[in-house]
Amino acid sequence: MYINRAMEKTVLDIQSSFPVLLITGPRQVGKTTMLKKLSDNKRQYVTLDDPLLRELAATDPALFLQRFEPPIIIDEIQLR
Repeated sequence: MYINRAMEKTVLDIQSSFPVLLITGPRQVGKTTMLKKLSDNKRQYVTLDDPLLRELAATDPALFLQRFEPPIIIDEIQLR
């Protein structure tokens, strides 16, 4: 069951004005779930939990963005 978040309207407003949006907060509160729901499958989901993808993002960010063309959701970016 999805729980609506108070910040959903803010996220939708900001993403229409800025090319990048960073959402931070405590673990396990639904940040990724909210972003996936709001994107309606219009954004590809990439997690940097995968060590190969994390290495690619760190060593060749241009290639990373060619492989995962925006708009995308990049999760676990703090691992970078």
